[in-house]
Amino acid sequence: MARIQILELPYDTKTDEQPFAVVIDQVDEATFQSLAFGTAYDSDNGQRPLREALKADLGARAILCFEDTIEIPANDVVSAAEPSMVIRVEGDADSSSADLADQIRRGIERAQAAHYGRTV
Repeated sequence: MARIQILELPYDTKTDEQPFAVVIDQVDEATFQSLAFGTAYDSDNGQRPLREALKADLGARAILCFEDTIEIPANDVVSAAEPSMVIRVEGDADSSSADLADQIRRGIERAQAAHYGRTV
């Protein structure tokens, strides 16, 4: 089944817009033929290529179509959601809030130092 992704292009300072391309991957032959050579009816322009109609309707700079799977790193929300480091910090709950905050800060610094091979 085809997937649709958005590929953000470099910011356009002239138009103050975030341009993008629509990437459609895992496309079967019939869908590719339709996107590549199909036409759409536009009341203003009559018949025109489907890909051009999609670009205009979506506001995209391009429509890219692939049979293979295309991974766009910026769209990888799974790896972006995974923390690179998990820190467990315990403090003395009976201490003042400033002291507890200091204990937590020191715990985080120790964990980061150990993770990155530094000394505190």
